[in-house]
Amino acid sequence: MAKKALIIIDMLNDFIDAGGALFLGKHARDIIPFIKKRINIYRKNSDLVLYLKDSHAEDDKEFARFPRHCITGTWGNQIIKELKPEPGEAIIPKNRYSGFFNTDLSIILEKEKVENIEVVGVCTSICIMDTVGGLANRDYRVSVPAKGVADFDREFHEFALKRMDKVYGATILK
Repeated sequence: MAKKALIIIDMLNDFIDAGGALFLGKHARDIIPFIKKRINIYRKNSDLVLYLKDSHAEDDKEFARFPRHCITGTWGNQIIKELKPEPGEAIIPKNRYSGFFNTDLSIILEKEKVENIEVVGVCTSICIMDTVGGLANRDYRVSVPAKGVADFDREFHEFALKRMDKVYGATILK
């Protein structure tokens, strides 16, 4: 049987908590119960659960485009308490949109012989879409449940789901 992995992207205080630097809004909070259920299923089946975590230096160049957020080691950079990782689950810091840029994600997926990957989290049109593109470029079978992703912009969210389906071949679960 093919090994499966759940990748949870940027479910961090700065994006998901109302006091966060780049709070996405209520729709981002609404995906928490769905993601929690998915995590529990993957854990129960002894499948891989991975967390990608936006982590920036104080002077990151990304702050020319977005407000300062997810500074490494701050409250805003922490995974929300509702989705707390268990010991042994990988937490992969990233400082760009794709989960593959300057990270160990590719090494972990290869080592674990993962073939099927489900992606959840935020933001659909930024880090989700760029990471799914990286997975597609590496020939993984990818699914993205629409109930498990959120974005700042509903129109961008819908576009990203369509693009991941049509361009990257991801299965978008409605």
